[in-house]
Amino acid sequence: MTTSETPESSRSTLFDLRHPALLGVAILTLSYLSVLYHVTNVVGGSTTLLLVVGATLALATLLGRFLRIRSALVLSTLILVGGLAAYFFSVPESNRALFTVGRVVSDTIALLTGLSVLRLTKAGAWALAIAPGPVFLSWYLAVRREYVWSVVVGGGALGFFVLTGDAGAATTLLGVVGAAAAIGLDTLSTRGAWTAQLDTLAVVLAAMVVLSATLSIVPGGAAQPLLENRGAPTVESSLVSSSDRVTILGSIRLSPKVRFEVRSDSPEYWQVRSFDRYTGGDWVRTGEDETFSGRLDGPPGSSRTVVQNVKAKTSISNLPAAWKPVRVTGLDESTLRVTHQGNIVSTESVGVNESYRVRSEMPQYTREQLRRSGTDYPTRVSENYLQLPETTSDRVRAKAAEVAGNETNAHDKARAIEQYLEANKEYSLTVQEPDGEIADTFLFEMDAGYCTYYATTMVVMLRSQGVPARFVSGYTTGQQVADDKYVVRGLDSHAWVQVYFPDVGWVDFDPTPSGPRQTAEGARLQEARQSEEAGVDTEETNPESSTTEPNTTETETPEPETPTDNTTNQSTSNRSSVDPNRILSQEALGANGPGETGELSVTTSDDTSGGLPSLPSRETLGVGLALMVGLAAGARRTGMTSRATRFVWMYYQGAQQDPTADTERAFGRLEYLLERRYRPRRPRETPRSYLTALSKVGLDERATEVGELYERAHYGPGVSRDEADRAIALVDTLVREEIPVIGRIRN
Repeated sequence: MTTSETPESSRSTLFDLRHPALLGVAILTLSYLSVLYHVTNVVGGSTTLLLVVGATLALATLLGRFLRIRSALVLSTLILVGGLAAYFFSVPESNRALFTVGRVVSDTIALLTGLSVLRLTKAGAWALAIAPGPVFLSWYLAVRREYVWSVVVGGGALGFFVLTGDAGAATTLLGVVGAAAAIGLDTLSTRGAWTAQLDTLAVVLAAMVVLSATLSIVPGGAAQPLLENRGAPTVESSLVSSSDRVTILGSIRLSPKVRFEVRSDSPEYWQVRSFDRYTGGDWVRTGEDETFSGRLDGPPGSSRTVVQNVKAKTSISNLPAAWKPVRVTGLDESTLRVTHQGNIVSTESVGVNESYRVRSEMPQYTREQLRRSGTDYPTRVSENYLQLPETTSDRVRAKAAEVAGNETNAHDKARAIEQYLEANKEYSLTVQEPDGEIADTFLFEMDAGYCTYYATTMVVMLRSQGVPARFVSGYTTGQQVADDKYVVRGLDSHAWVQVYFPDVGWVDFDPTPSGPRQTAEGARLQEARQSEEAGVDTEETNPESSTTEPNTTETETPEPETPTDNTTNQSTSNRSSVDPNRILSQEALGANGPGETGELSVTTSDDTSGGLPSLPSRETLGVGLALMVGLAAGARRTGMTSRATRFVWMYYQGAQQDPTADTERAFGRLEYLLERRYRPRRPRETPRSYLTALSKVGLDERATEVGELYERAHYGPGVSRDEADRAIALVDTLVREEIPVIGRIRN
């Protein structure tokens, strides 16, 4: 980028807000600003962001008239540094000590290698800090008609969010189109050139759209192919295979593979991750993982110890454990980390037949204790677990108030919402992926869903009522094979809810109906066994190797009694009123198989195409539209459009008009045919002299007859209907006899 100054006399030419390339810069700017807007919408501050960006654009437009480029570079740097300083002071004072040079460098590297901006503790303040600098410089350069350098700045900002994984495929695609349009329109901006080459630009843009939609820009990043054939994912892959984010999907399937075995003092839910930040479409866990120091604190109140010995049956990338884990042994301690939410994770996978031991301190309480717990929440809890996107609809808040607003404590509010969802929504693995905010869509537009929908909606409703809650993923208890041993499969992966109570800690609730879910799991397991899928049983669970009857190979733990107000919660009753056993026995499925037990029939096979056909996504429709525009522009550019038009025109006379017009049209078709076979009619050469000249080289007499009818229609008294039809018929015959090849037709 040159830093030479533009003469005053040329500045009026240089500064041009009507230049078409500005549209491309605007599109590129919107693409990366949309990421920042999404961040501030999730955590708060979207209105402030719009005001800041608007002021920045106005300043860049104003200073673009007279500020030198070198000065603009200095100013944009100062804006960026000032924003980052403001972000530093927005962070709690206790965390500022973390802002060492080494930590800042490592955090930057983490962002550039896939750490989502939404995981930052003060993500909204960071977005407000980072936005003005690149916006100012990119727009300033654009109004100075330095479009290439403007695209470099804007593309760098967008590229940063592609690397963090926050710029999805559609956003990246929008930015690519904007950048290409800006540079292309700038190149073609000479007088009349850009309009003449508009079809070329359309072809290039369409090609970029299709390539961006079918190729991943960053492997493993968020900008994944829009048109890839993903198929229906498993519940497990969507819940526990991703450590930082859980995306709410559409139709999903169950995996019957055995993942691990647990020997435990009691049957529990085996938690893997918990998530605090809700974006409206997915869940993100914030904060960075810290080094595991050997032991964690237990819950704030009384607790009981549960020891679990976990043995991996396939390689697992997580450490399932009952909440709250305080110690892990049997693994290299240097590989263990502690999440901001209190889960213990490993940087290395646990291999097949490897084992580890977990000690958990589970909260102990009575129902009356939960009811009396009050609302004196720790600051970190209220800051992290009451967050809702700014776009959370009023009707969601109203429904939550209708269901739980009359309750006077957090426990009763949670029970009311849990029971409402269980009673009013059905369980199904086959659903249309929501197009809007998940809780709103599930509450008001969907009749059924699976665990992620139930858990998400309950958390949102609780938070709207001022009750701290979070989304939890992991596995349900699994199949009990001994008094203290459980076999856990992929189909046991699950999502549920934890609610925070002062002096107690996090308490489990599960709004997903247990009966229909267990029916789905049992049916899928039965199907896998019948088709002899590998890895679905161990020696202890395989019906063929058991000495007992097949229908007793899976035991069903009785549903725990709901604790009275004065009883201490001991085990699975932590979980309100759920059945800890995750798989129904064959007997529970009924003699005639699943779906005939009076329970809700659910789709469990890998084929999730049942029901009404789903419409293509907006991204797919957009790519299809771009492809059609590109093909049309390419056809026009190569002349195929005009040749095809001529081909149709020559073969098809069209609807009848008056005899004179029909005869003239017939002669036009004949003349085009003769031009292709012989030569075109020369300037000032009359139709008669043209036909006479061609007669010398063997012109068909029928062509001469058409020429005579044309002269009578065009120059003479006119022709009758029969004569016009005669001219049309003669030309039709000559065209059919010619049997032209479309590639030979010329304009």
